Amino acid sequence: GPSKEEAQSLPRPPLHPAHGTSFPIYVRRNHLATMRVSFLALACLPVASAFFANTPNINLRSPSAMSKYRGAAPAPMSMVAENEPLSTTRREAMFSGIFSAALAASTLFPAVAPAEGGMFSLPPLPYDYAALEPHIDEATMKFHHDKHFNAYLTNLNKAMDGKPAKDLAAIQTSAIKDGAALRNNGGGFYNHGLFFSSLAPAGKGGAPSASLAKAIDDSFGSMDKMKTEFEGAAAKRFGSGWAWLGVSPEGKLVVSSTPNQDNPLMEGCEGAAMIPFLGLDVWEHAYYLQYKNVRPEYLKQIWQVVNWKNVAERYNAAK
Repeated sequence: GPSKEEAQSLPRPPLHPAHGTSFPIYVRRNHLATMRVSFLALACLPVASAFFANTPNINLRSPSAMSKYRGAAPAPMSMVAENEPLSTTRREAMFSGIFSAALAASTLFPAVAPAEGGMFSLPPLPYDYAALEPHIDEATMKFHHDKHFNAYLTNLNKAMDGKPAKDLAAIQTSAIKDGAALRNNGGGFYNHGLFFSSLAPAGKGGAPSASLAKAIDDSFGSMDKMKTEFEGAAAKRFGSGWAWLGVSPEGKLVVSSTPNQDNPLMEGCEGAAMIPFLGLDVWEHAYYLQYKNVRPEYLKQIWQVVNWKNVAERYNAAK
């Protein structure tokens, strides 16, 4: 082998452009190989044309009051068994009319069926796979929803098999202490539900409501400054994770990020305490087909397809 002096003179691996760190390219190749194997395995999941058959009723709920942070948290889509009593708090009516209508007309949005008899079920996209182009490509949306989102659902249902019906928000609260299965899959299912319902075709998502726009100005100085801080949190998240915009215990808007499938509702998680009302997936599967390793470009393009109507409704429920 080379001497110590020769080894020191060898060129260093190039920097990882997306994160600005000395993350070797050969590690990325190994990671991509693993992803390809994972995609092949996930491709074996069963497909059904009427995927709400033999699944529990769906209750759509909103963020709860701020009294118990990371304890009375919101579920972006809380699908619970028929016999579970409904909450009388502001958890009722989580999604906007757009997403609720999409759920009611689920046959318009083909998707992968959930596991038989599972506690939770997979909501379809409230828009076509190609509807977010050119900002997010059709292929990414298809495997992101039908494969990744569904994989978290399937594994969450397995983890909850034989357990009493439990609200998705309650699962988040204790997920870290309850172990990896609920932390990773319960978090993954919650996070992706929030993400997909926060998007809309360009020109269809509206603008922030007056109250949300004022809250953004009061907390960050301007919409542009909020976007800069949000993009910064997302860009600095090393590896995989999420960026969040939410309401703090003091009622102020804050930006934060979490690793992997953690979210701000989990007791003991990294980052600021908040009830999130906007979440962005910065795992590579969310953007790599289109943007490759240029994460910052993905972060800039995402603002073109934010569903501000849905985001504002979640803000109103959380504040």
